Amino acid sequence: MTSQILVIDDDPVQRRLLTNMIERLGHIAHLADNGRSGLELLERKRGLISVILLDLMMPEMNGHGFLEAIAERGIDTPVIVQTGQGGIETVVLAMQAGAFDFVVKPVSPERLSVAIGNALKLEHREGKGRAPKRSRSGSVGFDDVVSASPAMIRVLDLARRAAQSNIPIVLEGESGVGKEMVARSIQHASERAGKPFITVNCGAIPHNLVESILFGHEKGAFTGANEKHSGKFADADGGTLFLDEIGDLPLEVQVKLLRAVQQGEIETIGARHPQKVNVRLISATNKDLINEVREGRFREDLYYRLNVFPIAIPALRKRKEDIPVLVRTFVERFAIEQRLATPLTVSSGAMALLTAYDWPGNIRQLENAIFRAVVLAEGTELTVKDFPQIATQIPGYVVAEKTGFTWEETGPARMPIVEADHLPSVYPQFGSPERHDARSADHHHQPDNAIASVDDGGNVRKLADVEEELIRFALKFYRGQMSQVARKLGIGRSTLYRKLKDYGINPDDPFSEAA
Repeated sequence: MTSQILVIDDDPVQRRLLTNMIERLGHIAHLADNGRSGLELLERKRGLISVILLDLMMPEMNGHGFLEAIAERGIDTPVIVQTGQGGIETVVLAMQAGAFDFVVKPVSPERLSVAIGNALKLEHREGKGRAPKRSRSGSVGFDDVVSASPAMIRVLDLARRAAQSNIPIVLEGESGVGKEMVARSIQHASERAGKPFITVNCGAIPHNLVESILFGHEKGAFTGANEKHSGKFADADGGTLFLDEIGDLPLEVQVKLLRAVQQGEIETIGARHPQKVNVRLISATNKDLINEVREGRFREDLYYRLNVFPIAIPALRKRKEDIPVLVRTFVERFAIEQRLATPLTVSSGAMALLTAYDWPGNIRQLENAIFRAVVLAEGTELTVKDFPQIATQIPGYVVAEKTGFTWEETGPARMPIVEADHLPSVYPQFGSPERHDARSADHHHQPDNAIASVDDGGNVRKLADVEEELIRFALKFYRGQMSQVARKLGIGRSTLYRKLKDYGINPDDPFSEAA
């Protein structure tokens, strides 16, 4: 279906490129060269524009001013923000202001297609009573994998290619990134769709039972074997066997697994003859398998047999573009499952908070946080106060005692974290400019953030030493955002990189303390 997209960007080259991409997607592009003209065009065509694609850095009225203006006018058209500088803090500020999604310049056609598609789904979801599929269901396809980031789009592209053959696959990534869901999608898109999909968590099985569980045993094969057990390989015959946390597999079992991979046959404990099996093997690990090989904990020959087609799934903190899409998907699903009378929405402040957090438990942790918030929700909108456990894990945030529905301050430098729907002043890179400046001024009164003017001997310190310490402090304060550091120090980026080299500061490790 053709939709009308408003592109607001002061760069004529960008407008031309975006127009070309939008028209290739079958939509109509309307163009504006700054926020003010974009606002006028939007008001003239109110009701016709389905999605707004907004640049942040523009003359006359920038992106933040535009977001504030449409919020004041009650315009709820989804806005996709384009960001090319400033890092995640810029994105979070845009999310606070009400942006629906964000893309990083230069945006690829695939990423833009996903972003526009997700925005267009909003109007089609109104009033629908069907919950999205859950990853726990038996049949999961690539269309069920929620993704918006280029990194995840690349993962799914590789997975689709792998699904067309029986090539052994290793899915690498931290716990909770969605390795099993990708594995199920591969099975669903392959010629083995509809056949058994058997999962084994190698790290959760006692070592003395791994061999029996994988390969089975005959009755009487060992003490306690009162009946025959087929084993997971036999159960998966004709389908797919998903070996999760394969790095935890005992060495003695790895030998038999190697034979199963090489010969396509297994040795059941107590059986006289090997058994042929036809199994597609997908392995997953949160460990560095090549390092496990070096340390002697994983067989090198098995590693090369399994690691024919590795797919690395990035952590959620490295693909923050996925967070807004995941949040909305989980909220919609859990609201339907909880049979809430009215649909739930997510406030801009809450979305900014969830985007700012690094999610060490990845998608699994995000899903659980949303589930808890939906279950305890008392209104029709989730706000910052519905995620106190997340807010307390942002540096500088402290939640004290809960009295009624408010949270009390603890100490002069602390703020109530759930009274207002915004991020705290003590986390400056995700706060507003006004709060950020106030916080910066406070550093003069805090000895732990002060830079000493004299050394231990009472002499004035060398200028180079003070400069190095200030640069290190700025890198840590602005979390390695080089453009922000250079701007606040009043120097150019090239000058900043030269000084990093002069002082031996590794820009890839910006948060280390000065020696």
